[in-house]
Amino acid sequence: MKRIDVASALIYDDQGHLLVVNNIKGNSSYWSPPGGAVEQGETLEQAVIREVKEETGYDVAITGLSSIREVFFSEAGHHALIVSFFAKITGGEICIQDPDQDITEVRWVDLLTAKQLMPTLFEQLQIDMDDPHASSAFYAFEGTR
Repeated sequence: MKRIDVASALIYDDQGHLLVVNNIKGNSSYWSPPGGAVEQGETLEQAVIREVKEETGYDVAITGLSSIREVFFSEAGHHALIVSFFAKITGGEICIQDPDQDITEVRWVDLLTAKQLMPTLFEQLQIDMDDPHASSAFYAFEGTR
């Protein structure tokens, strides 16, 4: 299996809304926090900062570690290590600049809407509805898909 490293960011505004992006994959789409594959020679932090800028237009600073998750994608032959960070906006404005053209929409959503848009991922990220910053960083092996 080929190892793929992925970095994503959980970004909340002052009202507790989560920044999410709508991704295109084939003929379907799905919602997620901004993020993507780490490029060769890039650190995880550099990757997530770049991905957030490309997918949302925002500049961010990393404020902490949310999770490290691992998944085997048998059909694709990938072993993914997904590192999610907490981040805060330091500049920019919503503007999709994704060179891969995989992102169709960026929006701020309340946590109930986030849970409805991405129910499985919401649970996998262990987001606390009452206090999303309260959770401790964790590791999870999510099996084979």
